[in-house]
Amino acid sequence: MALTIEAWDPSEHLETQDDVVAYLNAALEDGDPALLQAALGDIAKARGMSSIAREAGVGRESLYKSLRIDGNPSWQTITKVLAALDIRLEAKAPANA
Repeated sequence: MALTIEAWDPSEHLETQDDVVAYLNAALEDGDPALLQAALGDIAKARGMSSIAREAGVGRESLYKSLRIDGNPSWQTITKVLAALDIRLEAKAPANA
């Protein structure tokens, strides 16, 4: 029996704001900035990259490139995208602190 592998697109499963927040928190827990920007790209794709780019004041193609796992977005771009997605990052002390 042959094994069939299909591509999985997380943006197809980010239906609610709770889904988005859980996905973004999981990316943040990993501590890898590239994973965070890729997760933001997935979320923007789920919400409509063109509309997020317009709200963030960034070109659509530029946003696609910036939010790839190998992209290099500025902090300004990240904060604009977060605002367009109506998401706020929050700093917390570790539970054992």
